[in-house]
Order: sequence, then C-alpha cells, then structure tokens
Amino acid sequence: MPRNGTRHALTFFLLLMSFVSACGAPQAGAPGTAPTTAVDQPTASSAQATAAPADVQPTDAQPTPAPASGGSILRVARTAAPDSLNPGAQYIVESGDITALVYDSLIISDQFLKPQPQLATEWKNDAESKVWTFTLHENAKWHDGQPVTAEDAAFTWNLIKNYSAFGLIKVYTDGLVSAKAPDAKTLVLTFDAPVANSVERFSAVPILPKHIWSQFPDEKSATEFENKEMIGSGPFKLAEYKAGEFTRLTAVKDHYLEPPQIDEIIFKVYQNDDATVQALKIGEVDLIAPLPTAVRALKSEPNVTIVVGQALTLADIIINTTSKENCPPEKGKCTGHPALQDVRVRQAMAHAVDKQQLIDVMRLGLGTPGLSLVMPGHGEAYNSSLQDYAFDVAKGNQILDQAGYMDTNGDGVREMPNDPSKPLSFRFSWPSDQITDGARFAELLRDMWKQIGIEIVPQGLQNEALTSICCPAFDFDIIRWGWSAGADPSSLLNVVTTDQIPTGNSETGYSNPEIDALYKEQGATTDPAKRKELLWKMQEILLRDVPYIIPWYAQSVAAYRKDRFQGWIDDPNGLLFVYARQSFVKVTPVK
Repeated sequence: MPRNGTRHALTFFLLLMSFVSACGAPQAGAPGTAPTTAVDQPTASSAQATAAPADVQPTDAQPTPAPASGGSILRVARTAAPDSLNPGAQYIVESGDITALVYDSLIISDQFLKPQPQLATEWKNDAESKVWTFTLHENAKWHDGQPVTAEDAAFTWNLIKNYSAFGLIKVYTDGLVSAKAPDAKTLVLTFDAPVANSVERFSAVPILPKHIWSQFPDEKSATEFENKEMIGSGPFKLAEYKAGEFTRLTAVKDHYLEPPQIDEIIFKVYQNDDATVQALKIGEVDLIAPLPTAVRALKSEPNVTIVVGQALTLADIIINTTSKENCPPEKGKCTGHPALQDVRVRQAMAHAVDKQQLIDVMRLGLGTPGLSLVMPGHGEAYNSSLQDYAFDVAKGNQILDQAGYMDTNGDGVREMPNDPSKPLSFRFSWPSDQITDGARFAELLRDMWKQIGIEIVPQGLQNEALTSICCPAFDFDIIRWGWSAGADPSSLLNVVTTDQIPTGNSETGYSNPEIDALYKEQGATTDPAKRKELLWKMQEILLRDVPYIIPWYAQSVAAYRKDRFQGWIDDPNGLLFVYARQSFVKVTPVK
C-alpha cells in the first residue's frame, strides 16, 4: 500500500500487483467504474486540458544512458525519484516500481485481484487458516547466481517479524508465530490467528537473500542498509542507479518464471508532468502516467496510445488529529493546530469540500467522490450504504457557530473559542515532486474553506521534507497526498490504528479503541459475511470522525508509444496493468 502520487500506500502488495499512476478507480462491476479504454476524444470539458508549453525541455538531468546490451530498451518517465532502494525503508510508489521488478514474493495478484504463483508454485492452509505451507519453485536463483531456498523465505519473514518497523512491510508479519523451512523447497508460516487477508499478505513481502541480509545484527543496520546492488530473484536486476536522475534495470533472460522479452528498462526522472508529456511526444521515453489534463495534448499524437482504466487508488486530505497523549515520545513534535482535534471542525471542513468540482477541474471528470480508505473496487467490503457529507457551506458555518468558533475581529477567519489570538489558519502541504498540480488543488480548497471562515497557508515540499514533518513527527496541520491500496479491503485500514502512530505509518495520529478492536477482529475473521460487517462498521466510524477527507477515487491513465512496444495488459474487465510488472515482462518491441 504505497503512498501514491505518492508516500506510504501504499501496501507493498500493490507495487507487486500494479504500478498504477497517481490516480485510481474501482474494479470491474463495482459502482462508478469505467472500462479500460483507448482515448480518442477528451473525456470531459476540454477547457481544463493543457498541452505542454512549447518551451518545456524534457529534462535538466543528464542524458538517458544508452542500453549496455545494445538491445531493446523500454524508457519510463517519472516525476519523482525512489526514496530508497531498501525495501524496509521505502514509502513511495517510485521505489516500489523498482523493488517489484527486482524482487519476488511468494505469490502475486493478477489484474482481477486473484492470486497467482510466483516463488511458490502451490500453497495450502489448515482448517483454521493459521498454518500455511508453500512449495517453492525448483529453479529460482538470486541475481548473484546462488539458489533461492525456503531458508531464505523463512529468514525474511522472521527478520521482519523481529523488528519493530520495516517500512510498509512490517504489518504483514503481525501475528506470525514462526517461519520454518523443513526442507529446501518447503516454507511453513504459522500464525496465532486465522489469516483473512491471505492474497495481499503473501504478495506483500519481498523475499530477501539470507546470505546478504543476515549480516545486519539489528533493525537499525538493516533499515539503514543502502542496498545499492539490490540482489533479488525478480525478472530484472539493477544495473545502474543515479540518485534523482535514473534507474537502469537489465532483464534476467533465464528467470525461472517470467523471463522478459525486452532487454532493459530505464526509469528516468523529469521535473514535471509537462516534461514527461513532451518526452513521450518526441520519443525520448516510451511510457508515462500522465495527468488527465494531458489527455488532450496527447490524443492527436499518431504514435501514442492513451488508456484510461481501473485501479485501487485514492487522493486524500490528511488531517493531523494527534493528541498529546498519543504523541510519539522519541520523534513526535505534534504541532498540529488544536482545532483539528475537534471532530466538529473536521465535519464542518468536510461539508465545505466540493468534491465534484475538484474532480472536474483536477481530473477532467476521471473519478468519483471518495468516502473511505476502502474503495468500490474492493467489492462488497466497500460500505455502499454510507452517505457522504453534502457540500453545504451553510451547514459548515452552522456547525462552527454552534461550537463557538467565531470571527471576532471581522477578518474573515474564525478563532479558537475564548482565544482570539489563535485563528483557524492551517498549514497545508503536498509533495511537490510527486503531485505537480498541488498548487492548483490548494487554490480550490482555499476558496472552499474560506467560505466557512477557515484559512489555509499552502506550501509544496519535496517528498523527503514532507515525510520528515509528517509521520511520526506530526509537525503539520493538513497534507494532500494519496494511497494505492492492495487487493484486500483492509490494506489501508491499519494506518488508522493506534499501534501505527509511533511507526510512521499513521499520518493522522487518529486513535480510537473501537477501531483498533475492529481492525484486529476483521483480520482474523475468515467468514465473508461477518468480516464484511466489521469492515462496514469501521468505515462508518471513520466517516463520522473524519481523520481523512477523500476527494476522489480516480481512474488510472497511461500513455505509451505504440510504434515502439506492443503487448501491454489493458484488459477492460480488470485493473489497468499497462504500468505494471506483468506488462513489463510481456511487452515486445514493434518490428
């Protein structure tokens, strides 16, 4: 669940499953979905569409390196660089792109959210779903030539289990009692409770080579490991990495399961989305994940195909609700505005957000209003009975009036009750190197909240800076970001549990014992009807308490050079897999 646009998520699972762009949509058959389509006409009012300015240069970075092999090379544009090459220190999609190609997990999910073999050729569980046995592939090898064994897999699960944190992966070892390898090709994972999220859990943990990672005696040394060689067992291996500029991967032509048809992939970093669009037009790159506003600029290009499809991705407005009692003792600063701890203020803010306007302007209509950290694409687990906060400025003002937040000096900004020196002026930030339209979003939100006497002070920050103030520092008021979710409906719900406040996975500092208990219970409930009831209750509570405002669930957009490569996975009945490992191993050069 990586951060999309993006920071955390992200479930690492989604990175293994699909590298969607910073926009998402529900799966087929869910309310509000749309099929994957090639775009021939603008999908919404073209007034918001923008072409790349004539003076935009593709990049200020060094020239893209030539393929060492002299063979086929797929060039992919990104607007942000990986935050780490270490799977235990990664929080953003750009890092997961690399990790999901270099490492394998036990299983993987297809575009229909169904489990498929990867390192494990088969698996089974006992009657209680507590003991899971995996048979590993006979011919899997690490990139340095050593064989992959069940001992590596057991080592990986035990390593992560024994740490207090390991990026976004740690949560998947919750409840693990033991990981054992009775022989070279058999892994047995035993849990203290039934495993309800099996597809996501066993897709989420990249298997690490014991002969490399066993050198780290403690959590600190393991998470600080730069991992510059990235020895994995995946279909691509790291060939060259230049921080902030590019990452070059070469194909493992004898991969045990899915040898790529191309020779190399280069992920190249550009300054902004306009630059990626221009790079695609001139043939400098072969694949981008453009903003919807770039659709019009690209649709007339004869050698470019644009596809719009489904994903499990959302945009979020993160509200710092951290109390002094829950402030992390070591890293927490917890400087959030005290008014944000008042649920009435958050509910008033929710009433003053016109989600449809945000979707129409920011996404040219490619999305639906969001409600929850569970998405329509999660099927029946999505609480479709919930009623969102209606866009109602009068209602927002009424709530704040009744709560005693008044504008006593007439400057248009309300103040804290009994403290006129403390106006409702909130810091508003976004990752400027990941969300390049953040300033426009902030302008729209500023105008909406101004109508209820709330001021925001916008500031775009580089991802590293934003991460440092976010979590677990909680040194902010409000952040706009996004999440990519995994196949399981609970994949994002762990971030609202109290346990995640000190780990850095909780962004809001929200704490509710009822949510904590429900989350634990649903994770061990294998009866679908009972689990649905628990998940629906969690969504109901979170909508009431508003630690997040979800502006939209968005459709995913990808654009590629059809004169260069073919064979992309864009099945209209599943998730959009153009920007995915499954496509990267299947595409072939156009001859």
